[in-house]
Amino acid sequence: DSKGEWCCQNINNPNLKYSVKNVSFIAFVNTIRCNNIDECVETPNICGSNSNCTNLPGTYNCSCLEGYAPSNPALAFNPSNNPCTVQSEYVNECLDIHKACGYYASCTNTPGSHTCTCYTGFQPDGPFNCQDIDECLNSTICGPNGNCTNTYGSYRCTCFPGYQPSSPVTIASPLNPCTASAVFMTVIGMENILSASFFSTPNNTEMFSDIVTATLPKINHTQLSEPVNFTMSHKRVLTEPGLMTCVYWDDNGTDEGNQSWSVDGCWVSYSDENYTVCSCSHLSTFALIMQTIKVQLDNPFLDLVNNVCVVVGLVFLALAILTFLLCNWNPKINNTARLHLCICLFLCQLFFLLKYTYVNHKVSLVCSVMAGLLHFLVVASFMWMLLEALQLHQLVRRLSKIQVIQRDGLQKKYLYLIGYGIPLVIVGVSVAVRPDGYGGTTVCWLKPDKSFTWASLGPVCVILAVSLLFCVTIWSLRPTLASMKSDVSQSKDTRLIIFKILAQFVILGCTWVLGLFQSTIFFKYLFIVLNSQQGTFLYIVHCLFNQEVRVNTRTCHKHTHTHTIFHRLFC
Repeated sequence: DSKGEWCCQNINNPNLKYSVKNVSFIAFVNTIRCNNIDECVETPNICGSNSNCTNLPGTYNCSCLEGYAPSNPALAFNPSNNPCTVQSEYVNECLDIHKACGYYASCTNTPGSHTCTCYTGFQPDGPFNCQDIDECLNSTICGPNGNCTNTYGSYRCTCFPGYQPSSPVTIASPLNPCTASAVFMTVIGMENILSASFFSTPNNTEMFSDIVTATLPKINHTQLSEPVNFTMSHKRVLTEPGLMTCVYWDDNGTDEGNQSWSVDGCWVSYSDENYTVCSCSHLSTFALIMQTIKVQLDNPFLDLVNNVCVVVGLVFLALAILTFLLCNWNPKINNTARLHLCICLFLCQLFFLLKYTYVNHKVSLVCSVMAGLLHFLVVASFMWMLLEALQLHQLVRRLSKIQVIQRDGLQKKYLYLIGYGIPLVIVGVSVAVRPDGYGGTTVCWLKPDKSFTWASLGPVCVILAVSLLFCVTIWSLRPTLASMKSDVSQSKDTRLIIFKILAQFVILGCTWVLGLFQSTIFFKYLFIVLNSQQGTFLYIVHCLFNQEVRVNTRTCHKHTHTHTIFHRLFC
């Protein structure tokens, strides 16, 4: 084997000669046959790195791999002096993995291109996209007594009626054989402690799912090779626009200030009105938070009018309560319903002033409790309004029958049972049906859910219907009331009775109707002014226009003991 000028003669055609110069051939002794040397095999790195070697007869050719070019494109390629380097315009498509391969595949960069590998539970749908595998097509995947529900990247098994899971702890096995099993645990009610207020954002936040903890026993799962998918069911049907955010509990230390919800390594893969699919590159404690834009107060004057009117209403409610408690009344007059109506309205309007205060409290349970108490007081106010209307109705019917009134209204024990018992049942049923229905992102009130509006609108509709029926009855008895003798009734002024009844109807429901027309600024002001002055109406109708109150005001006990007030409240 040597280099030089050689001549190979074809044994079949002696006149055909192949002469090469300064190339490598192997000369065999006692023969005239020459064989080509494969330099690419003899010297694997003959072309240098990032290059490709191609063997040719008597020589070889070097070329740069795709995505590479000689350092100086103006000069010929040389492994030593002008090697292959990455082209300046070369782009790593995998830097934006979601754009390159979608949300359900891993990306592997190649020179000038990339490849996508589908995650477990997904299958290729073209070269750069993956789609979900419907595992439920396998009818036996959940066993003979289970129902299969397909989810993104996985599936969920539920037992038929009459069957229950064989284990209280759910262990989700991977779709492909593996050496580990993921354990999932849902902690009911934990969202009240680790509330959405721990998530740092300028928007309003609401916890929209249960808190789920996922772990791989005995395996370091701080950074997974492939992201995992969690199907998070919404606590309620999504009806308003908002940004769904997949978060995990980030515990950066023992200091409480370093603990918060974070979005690092988690993103939303899919979302609709019922559930959201979260993908995360690690395992931890996860939840779903909905962000809504914080609506800034566009009319500060409206807020000022509301606060002033509510304060004025509270003053007159307090005067009415003191009047009913401290002044001596005719034994025939039962002011129990009016007294407790004023107390409920006073606390209700006071809580309405504070309903914005605890929205962003670190413990969301505080806002939920505030909303529950406010709901109870609103329903109780309606019930005492209804009881007051019922007692006035009984009074008018007795007057129309020319009966001497021995005692006005129902007994107190029945009034308390109806006035506070029914609201307690309504709120208790609401809490049992929707324990997460109290709170909110803007005010501490019932969460906006069409299926939950009955808890607040139901009593309003009942009161309006009863009040309307009540007024119709009074109108039908108008001729009788106008012609009755004055000595039959404890009231000597029939016109005053009718005025009180009509004013009571305004107190019972007319002001609440305006709350249905909040899209117009005029009705907003009208609703605030009239609804906040229910205490003023009550004081004027039942105290200021009451001859007995005016007389008793002059002789009111100046030294009223605590047990007297307690007696007026509950005895």
